[in-house]
Amino acid sequence: MWSSENAGTLDWNSELEMWTRAGHIKVKLGKGIDVRRLDNLIAHMVLHAR
Repeated sequence: MWSSENAGTLDWNSELEMWTRAGHIKVKLGKGIDVRRLDNLIAHMVLHAR
C-alpha cells in the first residue's frame, strides 16, 4: 500500500509513504519533484507485476 501528498502553499515538501511486509517507509521529497509521476511508476510496477 502507498500514499502520496503533493507540496502545497503551506507545506513545502511532497511526501511518499509505503507500507510493506518489511515495514513502513516515509520519504520526504523536494517541492520540484512530480509526485504523480512516482505514483504512476509505483502503480505500474505493482499492478503489472508478474
